[in-house]
Amino acid sequence: MEIILLLLFILIVFLILLSLLFFNQKGYQKTEKKTKSFATFNAYLKEQEFNPDINTDNWDLHKSRLEKYRRSQYKGLTFFKSSEDKIYYLSEKGTKVYC
Repeated sequence: MEIILLLLFILIVFLILLSLLFFNQKGYQKTEKKTKSFATFNAYLKEQEFNPDINTDNWDLHKSRLEKYRRSQYKGLTFFKSSEDKIYYLSEKGTKVYC
């Protein structure tokens, strides 16, 4: 009887160690994926800076693109800068809405 309990205890300890090892490797793989996408994220920011037609939530980037290209897409709306330096967007009906 004691031998069966000892074998059962060893089996339980082995399964716990095996599961800890498995979960630790899964966490490492998730961290590795995040670091790989970081370089892609930096390239995407550079692309956003030079393309005013890409949507952004960054207010400073939006303002600089308006100065440089006279148009910028911010939070789903395309804003334009007129010759009088007024900022506007086009409504669904096509009328200019000045900010």
